[in-house]
Amino acid sequence: MPETHFPQPRPNQRAARVQFQSMATAAIRLEDGRRSLGKLRTVSLTGGLLRLSQPLVPGTLIEVTFISSCGPVLGLAESLTPVLATRRCLQPFKFIMIDDDDYQRLSSVIRSSAGGTAED
Repeated sequence: MPETHFPQPRPNQRAARVQFQSMATAAIRLEDGRRSLGKLRTVSLTGGLLRLSQPLVPGTLIEVTFISSCGPVLGLAESLTPVLATRRCLQPFKFIMIDDDDYQRLSSVIRSSAGGTAED
């Protein structure tokens, strides 16, 4: 039976992050079923940063899906307070649930990009 991860940030240790040179396209599905596309700028085992055309209300539950070098990654996330930029917004999010296979792919992407080990 697949395991599910509930990523917890560690207050004393910042999670390793991957910044994409060319941002990966991310599919976003909101609680009400609406869908949107964005660009994934940064990702870690605990969350990430999307570039969206419209900001999300903080606390909105979303499914974030993107294709990594290790395969597709899907996670349930909560939107955080957006940072408005020119003609786009930077939307931080935190993962609240990731299935084991997706977690392993995400961990592999971070390990290979960081050249070390990713911790949960």
